[in-house]
Amino acid sequence: MNKVGIRELKAKLSSYIDKARNGEEIVVTEHGVEVAVIHPVSPERRAIISLVKKGEAQWSGGKPRGVEGIKIRGKGISETILEERQ
Repeated sequence: MNKVGIRELKAKLSSYIDKARNGEEIVVTEHGVEVAVIHPVSPERRAIISLVKKGEAQWSGGKPRGVEGIKIRGKGISETILEERQ
């Protein structure tokens, strides 16, 4: 894990992006205080981006919302789990 001040990060941004691309985490500091972390893109995010590019999924970048139009017969999952725990 590398630490870098904002001034140096601005001056050498491309080299720090290359480090992140190669799997390193970079902690950004301001006056010695950690303020941000630059990290590589996760495999999960890469998979989502790939599916979106292929047209096999849609994603606006936000958190997933519940699926609409699905009806559950019987008890819900959370209720079943709570019963099992007793």
